[in-house]
Amino acid sequence: MTVPFIDLKLQYKNLKSEIDNAVLDVLSNCHFIMGPNVKSLEEEIAKFLNVKHVIACASGSDAILLSLMAYGIKQGDEVITTPFTFFATAGAIVRLGAKPVFVDIDAQTYNINPSLVKEKITSKTKAIIPVHIYGQAADLDPLKTIAAEHNIALIEDCAQAFGAEYKNKYVATIGDLGCISFFPTKNLGCFGDGGAITTNNDTLAEKLRLLRLHGAKPKYYHKLIGINSRLDEIQAAILRVKLKYISLWNSTRQNIAQKYNTAFRNTNITIPYAADYGRHIYHQYAIKIGNRDKVLEFLKSNKIEAGIYYPLSMHLQECFKELGYSKGDLPVSENTTETILSLPIFAEMTEDQINFVAEKVIEAEKLYNTESKKGANHA
Repeated sequence: MTVPFIDLKLQYKNLKSEIDNAVLDVLSNCHFIMGPNVKSLEEEIAKFLNVKHVIACASGSDAILLSLMAYGIKQGDEVITTPFTFFATAGAIVRLGAKPVFVDIDAQTYNINPSLVKEKITSKTKAIIPVHIYGQAADLDPLKTIAAEHNIALIEDCAQAFGAEYKNKYVATIGDLGCISFFPTKNLGCFGDGGAITTNNDTLAEKLRLLRLHGAKPKYYHKLIGINSRLDEIQAAILRVKLKYISLWNSTRQNIAQKYNTAFRNTNITIPYAADYGRHIYHQYAIKIGNRDKVLEFLKSNKIEAGIYYPLSMHLQECFKELGYSKGDLPVSENTTETILSLPIFAEMTEDQINFVAEKVIEAEKLYNTESKKGANHA
């Protein structure tokens, strides 16, 4: 049996008629940039999330960059964020000349540890960017309090968490801005790059709409120095089809995660912790396991695709060496990069595939006599 990490071919096959019709409609109308599908998608996402404004853009990376631009982040400013994330989070900060200040993560959720944030605040701090890693919300209330006390922005990186919840509210609606990615492998993904920014602030929304269009309004009259970051009509049309299924897909992911949890209950495999303050939608089902690299090779030899997200913390990346971090500075993140392993999880997985993956992971754990401690949450 072959188990892919995610099966986009099967997802497309299931929605082929709807997606093909939506794309052909765009081709027939020949309105390819910032047309009616983009406008409708923004409105439909706003309704789904219960947020006032949604501003579509070219990628999740641009969503973070534009959000920082909207707050005027510049040379010499500092932005606090997590080291356990994709490059785009920290990369956007550096692109504007600002300095990323990395704060270690919580050992259970793998999200930024709020208790460590306050000590990193300085007069140069202008924003905090928590990342809702793997589809689970960071603990936002203490971060909101810190941001309010110091009059700094709270920007949610929701690239992996569309539909995840924090205290009965969707992520991307709680901070000042929310950044969404529609990269194809996301739980709500398009057929290329795409992103969006959410906010309840009218002033920020208007500024973001200018910034994504070279700062122009009307055309050729530039009020701000912006960038070209527009979501095209074909991607918007595809996302409008998929949006109708996202709640079902997220629920299915949760069901698959529970089946994995049950299978791993009496093993030395640390399963994903689900905090009681929110709804984890399992963009990734990430276990911690001893001899991780050997386990990964074993799974590959059995035609099971798995992945490491992420193998090296941001503070230890070569491109950030001038920031002066050393190994041992952020030990929880570092330990996590050495033991984390993401298993296949996608809404179209069959019962046989789920069972096969679980069986082979358990077999590998026994084979290599892993020394992982039992998982903290086996619910």
